[in-house]
Amino acid sequence: MLRAAIERVKAPTAEVIALLAELDAALAGPYTEDQRHALSVESLFQPNIHFFLMRLDNVAVACGGVAFYEDYAEIKRMYSRAAVRRRGFATTLLQRLEGEARAVGVTALRIETGVYQQEAVRFYEGAGFSRCGPFGPYAKMPPRAIETSVFYEKSL
Repeated sequence: MLRAAIERVKAPTAEVIALLAELDAALAGPYTEDQRHALSVESLFQPNIHFFLMRLDNVAVACGGVAFYEDYAEIKRMYSRAAVRRRGFATTLLQRLEGEARAVGVTALRIETGVYQQEAVRFYEGAGFSRCGPFGPYAKMPPRAIETSVFYEKSL
């Protein structure tokens, strides 16, 4: 039987860096530099962000964080390796991130993803997220920088 575990990580590890590099490689092809809005590894480990690593039999297979802002929380850098997709691990990780947001009293959870990430679009829509307009820093970006972005929100 496979054993899955989620742990909060408070500093970048080799496993986190490897997962984020895979995510960056997936996003590098279809999007121009100004259309990629991912936080840097260093930025993920700030006091307002809780970042998690999911392991399957002690092997890192997914990661994701939740960033806390004044009136909402945002999912950051959520990624799972192709080998574990459609097996419920991303759903379990997302539930943990939602739980973190609820625990601090957040009522709105948001995410920005890209139009070419159709698996992610289906995943978030299936998890109860609805499309919304640009929020936070995205709302201030030039139209070209967000023309390939898809924004979602979910009430908690």
